[in-house]
Amino acid sequence: MRNGKTVWKARLPAGGQATPMSYVSDKTGKQYVVVMAGGHGSLGTKMGDSLVAFALPEGTAGAKK
Repeated sequence: MRNGKTVWKARLPAGGQATPMSYVSDKTGKQYVVVMAGGHGSLGTKMGDSLVAFALPEGTAGAKK
């Protein structure tokens, strides 16, 4: 999908003020999104120390067929 629709959403274990990274596997064509969830004291978000990865549903933005 390249129409701006939300394809999924989820809660992070801590604040996610980091820029997400995306990766498409050459082998499987599956797309992954990874984001650091570390929180930020000045922004009042929950503090933590997590790297969270999500696999996007089949047929979503950027996935190869």
